[in-house]
Amino acid sequence: MSLVWKSKSTTDEVEVARIFHALAHPIRLKIVRLLLDGSVGACQEIVDRLPISQSTVSQHLKVLKSAGIVTDTTEGPRRRYRFQDGAMGKVRRYLMEFEDKSSIYD
Repeated sequence: MSLVWKSKSTTDEVEVARIFHALAHPIRLKIVRLLLDGSVGACQEIVDRLPISQSTVSQHLKVLKSAGIVTDTTEGPRRRYRFQDGAMGKVRRYLMEFEDKSSIYD
């Protein structure tokens, strides 16, 4: 007999899960921190700061962009990446629900 999950996820839960998944890799966390610091923006600038190849950085940026954590603009032949304003708002609200419910047990 197999166990079947019958609960439907809300849109917010799916989006929050996508963000959690994207942030679950240490390199992606470092990329986000570099973007938040404002010290980098182009892929090559990120490559220069991390011990990984350009293709690997590009893959990580793709995951972060897909999750809505970063956005990019084209400047000539380059793409500039930046942290997406408000990207963590849904995560913050989602986690606050846990905080509110966990205070019942304090």
